[in-house]
Amino acid sequence: MQDHETDNPPDSRTIGVVLLNLGGPERLEDVEPFLYNLFSDRQIIRLGPGFLQKPIARWIARRRAPKSSQAYRLIGGGSPLGRITTEQGRALEKSLAVAGSFQVFMAMRYWHPFAMETLKKLHSRGIRRVVALSLYPHYSIATSGSSICDLKKEASSFPDIEIVEIPSWPDQPSYVECLAENILSGIDEFNGEDVQVVYSAHSLPVKFIENGDPYLKHLDKTIMAVEEKTDKKGKLCFQSRSGPVKWLSPSTPEMLEELAGAGCRQVLMVPISFVSDHVETLYEIDIQYRELAESLGMELKRTRSLNVQPAFIRCLKELVLDACCQKGYS
Repeated sequence: MQDHETDNPPDSRTIGVVLLNLGGPERLEDVEPFLYNLFSDRQIIRLGPGFLQKPIARWIARRRAPKSSQAYRLIGGGSPLGRITTEQGRALEKSLAVAGSFQVFMAMRYWHPFAMETLKKLHSRGIRRVVALSLYPHYSIATSGSSICDLKKEASSFPDIEIVEIPSWPDQPSYVECLAENILSGIDEFNGEDVQVVYSAHSLPVKFIENGDPYLKHLDKTIMAVEEKTDKKGKLCFQSRSGPVKWLSPSTPEMLEELAGAGCRQVLMVPISFVSDHVETLYEIDIQYRELAESLGMELKRTRSLNVQPAFIRCLKELVLDACCQKGYS
């Protein structure tokens, strides 16, 4: 994936696959510019009138960078998201090789490689048919929507590139299977003790849902499909709030406090809206929420992230091939 300079050049039948994700600062010095890129996105957050968006974003990034840098310092000095997405792309490309000529790339929304960088690389290699695969299983305008909009905007510079979008896949069978297997394995780690499954999803401002965002419905669809396989009911909560707006509730800390008050002693946390390890899993769940749980007299464990698990790579392969079939690519 990504670097094919030594490979044979693709022919006209080659299909490009672009994995879309958020991106993350790879070094501590990347934290502030990454935050600036994030808060500059007016599609997900409006900071005053339009002409003030970037100045306010710069001010917020400067203020938040020290605290955010500490979180990244505790997980190794940067986000592993780019590395893991690269590994996912390599595994997916290898899996797709039996079905035809595919090359897999990635485009990050708020860090390198940006959409334009990836599109230039695709175009220079003669690839004109592209499948844009969002690595957010549950659609939100703030995640898949922003990434796809950005890719399409940049693609206007390449009118001969055709893009097929895969914006969400909340109940894709192999994805559901992978989550269910991880949950059952996690429950086994408690050696028969009673355990409460908690699904922790990235939070979203309530106004997005009120405006018709399908994020909550997609989460419910995933959880329903997973629980049909695990026969184990869980509770949904939301992490990673920031800012003074009204967010989806309960928050993950609120959920842990509620469970502790009800006498719960073992919690298995499932990062339901994340497919790769990054700061939300490695810092928020593994450090912050685990420490909170311990202070409340509970033991908290987390299901492993999907990363490059075979069932998850199979999910991505099936999504790509289904999209190609529907589009008539062969």
